[in-house]
Amino acid sequence: MIHLFVCNAQKTEVGKDVARALKTELKKQGLKSLFTGGQKHKTRVQTCSCLDQCKHCKKGSGAAVVVYPDGVWYGDVKPKDAADIVREHLGEGSPVKRLLLDEK
Repeated sequence: MIHLFVCNAQKTEVGKDVARALKTELKKQGLKSLFTGGQKHKTRVQTCSCLDQCKHCKKGSGAAVVVYPDGVWYGDVKPKDAADIVREHLGEGSPVKRLLLDEK
């Protein structure tokens, strides 16, 4: 299983909006289930209270997102970024460089 954890500890609803946009894009792009290494992997979007990346989340205009088990961290993610994360990261296997966080 692939999990996308989205922080929703912001003062705004951006984390919930990002999670909703990711779920919509997974369906739209047909990537709720992925085939990698000859195996089927389901993809799940989960909100959580805090990912301890507040400077890229609570103090920014977007949300922090981590893709597990890849261990890829994104910061300041907005709903409009969901299409790129789903297409590039999940579909093509390339992290979205403009959203990447340095070492957590």
